[in-house]
Amino acid sequence: MLPLRQWPITLVLLVAAAGLLITWQGHFRLGLLAVGAAPLLGALLRLGLPDVGMLAVRSRFTDVTLMFVLGGVIVLLTLVAQPDPWLRVPVLENIGRLIGHPMR
Repeated sequence: MLPLRQWPITLVLLVAAAGLLITWQGHFRLGLLAVGAAPLLGALLRLGLPDVGMLAVRSRFTDVTLMFVLGGVIVLLTLVAQPDPWLRVPVLENIGRLIGHPMR
């Protein structure tokens, strides 16, 4: 039986698992958005709730910052993924050409 105080980590893991399942079904953008939403949800829960069980690993500031950055990066990379990105960021347009090429 799941202890009652562990519902935040369970919810975050269920959202991430649902995202992986959606991705596996062939809808990679929607699935990865759900995977990115899982740490964002975790950050909100850690920020707003006094007791989050195993979701609390470090200090509140560190947990919230790391989960927010991780979730934000996953969502951003999902939105700019090729082909036909849902979000166009001019700085990231030619980043593939820069990787592996020395600056001249």
